[in-house]
Amino acid sequence: MTTLELTQHIQLKKSFLCIGLDVDLTKIPSHLLLTEDPIFEFNKAIIDATHDLCVSYKPNTAFYEAYGIKGWQSLEKTINYINENYPEIFTIADAKRGDIGNTSSMYAKAFLEDLNFDSVTVAPYMGKDSVEPFLALENKHTILLALTSNEGAFDFQTLETNGKKLYETVLETSKKWKNAQNLMYVVGATKAEYFAEIRKIIPNSFLLVPGVGAQGGNLQEVCKYGMNQQIGLLINSSRGIIYASNQEDFAQKAREEALKLQQEMAAILAK
Repeated sequence: MTTLELTQHIQLKKSFLCIGLDVDLTKIPSHLLLTEDPIFEFNKAIIDATHDLCVSYKPNTAFYEAYGIKGWQSLEKTINYINENYPEIFTIADAKRGDIGNTSSMYAKAFLEDLNFDSVTVAPYMGKDSVEPFLALENKHTILLALTSNEGAFDFQTLETNGKKLYETVLETSKKWKNAQNLMYVVGATKAEYFAEIRKIIPNSFLLVPGVGAQGGNLQEVCKYGMNQQIGLLINSSRGIIYASNQEDFAQKAREEALKLQQEMAAILAK
């Protein structure tokens, strides 16, 4: 999927919502545990209930890898279900990979070719040769961790070297990499005050923004400083939507929470 297609999809749905499919078997409705594949059944119900309100789904792969081969099969079934039934949806493998070139090539093959995700999250710490293998695939996107929403982000990401914060150096350096037009970036919603500076460095790139909702990020603030002419934002919400209820009405309650965000986004876009 191209960024132009993603932007058109956002405008059509009046939504730039990304829903995180981070499935914890201890939190899903108990009746699903009786099914052959509880993780997939949970995801399928959430997807069917919310697909018209969002433009992206983001499974965090740790929540699947934790359950071994069965978890991986659930992930594969989930991405296949989205691709077959809702091909307009932008899919993100939240895998946070990043290793030397030949290893990254295999990670890229696993997520972007074999599983056929549209994008994958990648850690930039090992530099250019750990990221460029992901960027080599046409119409696939690499979402680079830039400034994350967790408490420990300040341990390294905002440290100054030569008068620049480390995350600023990451942003500026990544623009020089081969096929950098395929880059997107993770910027946490809890760091809203940084968006204006980030947009000076990468004015045209899409930003994946976690941290709205359960982590306390403010949607209005993020949009005020982070939105560009192409909209350029994917706002992720996971727990606040998918765990709105742990009863048999879980999918309907997830839809209600997604609708609240979609309506807020539609009002922002109308301005």
